[in-house]
Amino acid sequence: MKPFTVGLTGGVGSGKTAVAKLFARRGIAIVDSDEIAHELTRAGGPAMEPIRAAFGAAFVGADGALDRAAMRKLVFRDTQARRRLEAILHPLIGAESVRRSERATSAYVILVVPLLVESGADRSRYSRVLVVDCAEAQQIERLKCRSDLSDAEARGILAAQATRERRLAHADDVIDNSGSPEALEGQVALLHEKYLTLAAKSKTAS
Repeated sequence: MKPFTVGLTGGVGSGKTAVAKLFARRGIAIVDSDEIAHELTRAGGPAMEPIRAAFGAAFVGADGALDRAAMRKLVFRDTQARRRLEAILHPLIGAESVRRSERATSAYVILVVPLLVESGADRSRYSRVLVVDCAEAQQIERLKCRSDLSDAEARGILAAQATRERRLAHADDVIDNSGSPEALEGQVALLHEKYLTLAAKSKTAS
């Protein structure tokens, strides 16, 4: 039976990882699409031969894994290249996400999808969509600190993603991560109780 699945998303630097960790501390299974993408593109990963065939050996590192820096530069400036990469990765990520979700034994599953809105937001995959939100100025500052980027580089990354308004328009639930860790903890605690109730009702209805 398909588990009650919460799609967790948010812009870069919004705090998705921190939120996912708080749900994990409550015993909830976390399926992270970025983590799956890294596994697919490590040396010997199932995405590497299709990537080599589509982009050439220049995008494969000496260790046989994806050269992430080179690929990031390419897809940032070339929309067609980004679509070719997505066409390789998205079906593989989707299939593995389903497998991991179905194996989960927790009351519900958190599926972390950073580009949930940008990739089309197939709502049939999610029981709820949870958006982690904060002001764009905070996203930029966090991104600069985390990745040692210039202001212009951070703004460029932000501009390539869905707008804050568009992301919020897809949300069933919103976590405001502009405040303290204690405020974040409190919001997760409330949503956890809500999802436990909704998951139990969903199970009864099916």
